[in-house]
Amino acid sequence: MKEPEIYSPREECGIFGVYGHPEAANLVFLGLYALQHRGQEGAGICSSQGDLYLEKGMGLVSEIFNDPKVLKSLPGTIAIGHNRYSTAGGSFLKNVQPIMANFSLGSIALAHNGNLTNADALRRLLEREGAIFQTNSDSEVILHLIANSRENTCINKLVDALSIIKGAYSLLILRNKEMIAIRDPFGVRPLSLGTLNGAYVVSSETCAFDLIGATYIRDIEPGEILIINENGLDSYRPFEVNKKAQCVFEFIYFSRPDSNIFGDLNVSLLRKRFGRQLAIESYVDADMVIPVPDSGVSSTLGFSDQSCIPFEFGLIRNHYVGRTFIEPKNNIRHFGVKVKLNPISKILKGKRVVVVDDSIVRGTTSKKIVKMIREIGNAKEVHMRISSPSTISPCFYGIDTPTRNELIASTHREDEIRKYITADSLAYLSLEGLRSTLPNPDDFCYACFDGVYPIEFQKAACSSKMLELTVV
Repeated sequence: MKEPEIYSPREECGIFGVYGHPEAANLVFLGLYALQHRGQEGAGICSSQGDLYLEKGMGLVSEIFNDPKVLKSLPGTIAIGHNRYSTAGGSFLKNVQPIMANFSLGSIALAHNGNLTNADALRRLLEREGAIFQTNSDSEVILHLIANSRENTCINKLVDALSIIKGAYSLLILRNKEMIAIRDPFGVRPLSLGTLNGAYVVSSETCAFDLIGATYIRDIEPGEILIINENGLDSYRPFEVNKKAQCVFEFIYFSRPDSNIFGDLNVSLLRKRFGRQLAIESYVDADMVIPVPDSGVSSTLGFSDQSCIPFEFGLIRNHYVGRTFIEPKNNIRHFGVKVKLNPISKILKGKRVVVVDDSIVRGTTSKKIVKMIREIGNAKEVHMRISSPSTISPCFYGIDTPTRNELIASTHREDEIRKYITADSLAYLSLEGLRSTLPNPDDFCYACFDGVYPIEFQKAACSSKMLELTVV
């Protein structure tokens, strides 16, 4: 078994929760199904009917919950779920969320989208204090901090724990009779609140609301702790929010085009703006413009609209490729890319082609795509256009990008990358151009493009009542 040779930034995770619905677990299953693009390694659902019930496994949502008996084993009107891609902790069943534990105030389960920048330091400190970890996921650190807090109420324990952690987190917490939604003070990852027949739903993206017929209410605000229980909604904002740092890559690649995130902004419409701006900055005379499906489609439509170059589907994607495949023993050129993408020679032959993709990471995939279009598609010219700036820095907030040395744009000039991928020309969307397409551009994180990280990488500042030691 071998991993496909196509490389893109990996999906992070998706979280979904329901409060106050008789089919809570079933709705969470559907929500996770809609969020499958955010993680395919494992999934889990935890429900509450006074006691907490947990089911999780490795694989896709449809594989884990394919037996109706599994969902029937998750009773109650409250449930949370999680799709996992291992940005931290590795790919093991023990790391699949939600993570469940017992502490002084009862049972608790947690689902986390994001990544903590001081998790290792906090873990070492907690272990020195006697904590025993069941996983190697950074998310379990949050549970231990909650459990070890010396505060005497749940909300105070939460505030105590969250005041210590650094990084990106959108959280769903399930207790016996309530669900809690939390977003870090920078608002790095999206998290939305909706309603369905009197019940409340929370999701990483609104595409999951559409599937179950829920209505969007608003975003969980950066720095907000929203408690949902029999008394309704109770919002706490204990953390100072100085500057938002919403992940711009959610628009470029991760979120589904039909989702509205970060203040009800539609992903597809913004990607079209990226494509239009890209065409303004880097027009080239060509016969057609084609996307690298699927994330490049909306940007390509925008590029076509602006440039008046006809849009074509010159590459066809196989949507039924699993996470691994068996490569034939005989050497087939570009096999890994061809498993997922295939050029249409009848459309491309003899044509000057603009190829629009969302990003170049290592460059190996772009090189294979260009050569495949030229050799199998028989295109006359291949011009590569990228609907984001060049990726020069890794992400530490929940996206599994390679190290800086593995990012081709961090060590090579644009003309060198063009030669490497064998394109006739190459152009990226400028950072200034990207910012010009966004409402409130100062509210976003661009660290992968400019190396400016909005959340510091301090090891830990343990000044709470819970932990009086300082990590060194």
